[in-house]
Order: sequence, then C-alpha cells, then structure tokens
Amino acid sequence: MEVLDTALEEVKVLRQQRHGDERGWFTRAWCQHEYTDAGLDPVAAQVNFSSTSRRGTVRGLHRQVEPHAEAKTVWVVSGAILDVAVDLRDGSPTRAEHVAAELSADNGLGLHVPKGFAHGFQALTDDVVMVYVMSQFYAPGTEQGVRFDDPTIGIDWPLPVTVLSDKDAALPPLGPPETP
Repeated sequence: MEVLDTALEEVKVLRQQRHGDERGWFTRAWCQHEYTDAGLDPVAAQVNFSSTSRRGTVRGLHRQVEPHAEAKTVWVVSGAILDVAVDLRDGSPTRAEHVAAELSADNGLGLHVPKGFAHGFQALTDDVVMVYVMSQFYAPGTEQGVRFDDPTIGIDWPLPVTVLSDKDAALPPLGPPETP
C-alpha cells in the first residue's frame, strides 16, 4: 500500500497495488499490518457498503464524536465520487479546512479519514457503490454533522446537487469551537 500525503497531515490517500492479468485484477483493500506500519488507525470494527443511485447526490458531512469517534477508510467499488474530509477538531490549527480527492473504481484510490474529521462525498457518476472500513461501531447519539455548503469550509462541489437527504439539509453550519 502506498500512502500519499494531502494538504491536511492526518488525512491520507491510499493506493493499493493491483495485480492484474487477462482475467482482471486483485488488490488487498485493507491490511492491519500495513495500516500499523503507515501510522494509521489499524482497527476495523465494522465494514459498511453504500450505494448512491444518482450523479450529483451529496452525502455528509458526518462524524461520530467521543467516546465513539471513528476513523474510516473509503473505497469506491463502482463509479466515481469526490470524497471530502473536513477537520472539525477543536483547537486544531487546521480546523474548518478540508481536502478532497476523486475516488473511482478505475483509479483504485482510497481516502483515510481520521478521528475528529467529518466525511462527505458527491457522486460523480450514477450507480456508485462504496465500502467503508470503520474503526468504531455505529453509536446512535454520537453523530454530528455540518452543512455540505457551509461557506466557512468552502467545498467546491463539481456538480449541481441533485439529491440531498432531509437529515443532511437540516445540518447546522460550522459553529465556533467548543469551549471547555
């Protein structure tokens, strides 16, 4: 696994080595040893699949907070997305900054989103299928999110938004950092 740096030190783009021949290709999507060696959270508590039918759909920006803060790695199995990680950590010098990467079945890239960061994406094609490797179990009541179009964050979504859930439409803008 090749670990590529992004503008935010903790967020990494991952490139798995594909082994191919006339039949197609094979790659290892997740390996605890490789994650540990790369300094990434090596825990895989839960694996989720996600399907998005329509190009332009935006999902996010979501995270879980302590005591169930989660790291996640996202891969695209079919189609393409613009994947985004936003630093929401209080006291972080990069709070409200984000990185975006195009992930697709063709390019085979993954995005590692560390604890404290929100995650969201926009489908660039119809019929996107994704897999998430999560470091924590889903814990209702620890979810947080911010608006996908918050001007403080300034994400440049490449397509007009075609679908947005009621839940995501109701997310608040990014507020000031929490005070102890």
